[in-house]
Amino acid sequence: MDKLKERDIIAIQNEQGEESEYAVEALFEMNEGSYALLSSGEDSFLMRVESEGDQQYLVNIDDPDEKESLLDAYLLASTADYDDPRTRP
Repeated sequence: MDKLKERDIIAIQNEQGEESEYAVEALFEMNEGSYALLSSGEDSFLMRVESEGDQQYLVNIDDPDEKESLLDAYLLASTADYDDPRTRP
């Protein structure tokens, strides 16, 4: 997990109460929602960031179509060559 030290690290508790650490690979907004791409070094996954008052929390994305479209958009944006005018947003 040496690679994780370079990024923001968060701890997530699973349904059994076990905590695991994940690196925040990316935070982005799409379709009026906020999302976090997380990685443990072995696994990566996408979660919705929701707010309630001053608190933020992560929520699973259950819809596979929503997850796929978000990941496709993220990959497209993260690999775009912004020096090339054809690929600027």
